[in-house]
Amino acid sequence: MTKLSVNINKIATLRNARGGNIPDVTKAALDCERFGAQGITVHPRPDERHIRYQDVFDLKPVLSTEFNIEGYPNQSFIELVIKAKPAQVTLVPDPPHVLTSNAGWNTVEHKNMLCDIIKEFHANSIRTSIFIETDAKMIENAKKTGTDRIELYTESYASNFLKNKRDAILPFIEAAKVANNVGLEINAGHDLNLDNLKYFAQNIPGLLEVSIGHALIADALYLGLENTVQLYLRQLK
Repeated sequence: MTKLSVNINKIATLRNARGGNIPDVTKAALDCERFGAQGITVHPRPDERHIRYQDVFDLKPVLSTEFNIEGYPNQSFIELVIKAKPAQVTLVPDPPHVLTSNAGWNTVEHKNMLCDIIKEFHANSIRTSIFIETDAKMIENAKKTGTDRIELYTESYASNFLKNKRDAILPFIEAAKVANNVGLEINAGHDLNLDNLKYFAQNIPGLLEVSIGHALIADALYLGLENTVQLYLRQLK
């Protein structure tokens, strides 16, 4: 079964909009675990507009499932991850000004930088994943960076799913085959939801983990958090 990691950034966004500690980010993460999620993902940005650096340190000692920290690897992010020592770090090529992640790594252009950063995380016993699109060359070069996993950027799949789901998923099937052939493990995320998740998971060979935040938290407003986590888990069975 593919694991579900719940991205709790949107919980933090709601908290930060009013100040104080409502909703409680740590409690929400623990509740997601209690409801069956096999991981918690956070994406701290330099302006701390949702997850704050302190949230990372508050979460690390209390989580019992896999903790995944994703973000752009500037020096402050690297230092944060090394101090927190999560199970996994996911490197995303989004500079501070972007609203949300919107592209995968160019693993040819940034190979040397990624190699150095990944080596540093491995020295601290942290599994690495890099956010990537379906280009076979970029996936093959991702292997050369030393990363353990790739996270397939699924926005194009989600955007085209309702038009033609078979055409939408074909590039991801081919990308997964390339990753499997070169020995990279596979995660996925971005705009996956209750409508498109099951089909994706059923068709991607070797899919180990999906990270879902925005859609899951939005669904929870209507369906309740416990029920929503359970519904997402069912799509992955």
